[in-house]
Amino acid sequence: MLKLLLMDIKVVSTNKKARFEFFILETFEAGLVLKGTEIKSVRNGQISLQEAYVRTNGEEIWLVGAHVAPYEHASAFQHDPKRERKLLLHKREIRKLFDEVRIKGLTIVPIRVYLKDGKAKLEIGLAKGKKQYDKRELIKERDMERETSRNKGGWQ
Repeated sequence: MLKLLLMDIKVVSTNKKARFEFFILETFEAGLVLKGTEIKSVRNGQISLQEAYVRTNGEEIWLVGAHVAPYEHASAFQHDPKRERKLLLHKREIRKLFDEVRIKGLTIVPIRVYLKDGKAKLEIGLAKGKKQYDKRELIKERDMERETSRNKGGWQ
């Protein structure tokens, strides 16, 4: 008999600007290499992806600029909140990302951090930057949807 295993996923942090600033073409799941106090802070939801980006040299891939708050119950041995963190991906995925960035001029952006089976995972996306008029169009669509929902449920 086949059993479906439902993954226990808890979203810890999302990068809301990622989908607003970029067209996400493809997503990847990467493991995060964290120190002892960092994983405790991540489990408490104390990670920010606001200024974070991903860089690669073709062999390794790194998360740069993510802020993991110091763990409050730790002793004097704390981690650096802004340190670069290595990401775990298959070699072919790293090479593919490196080629897309180098040849096509795309960007790798962090989308969200979540816990999957007790391990910290980062969803990264291969992205193309949006132009200003694309962003304006998105805002206009949201406003129109908001107006129509108000008119449906409002006074008649």
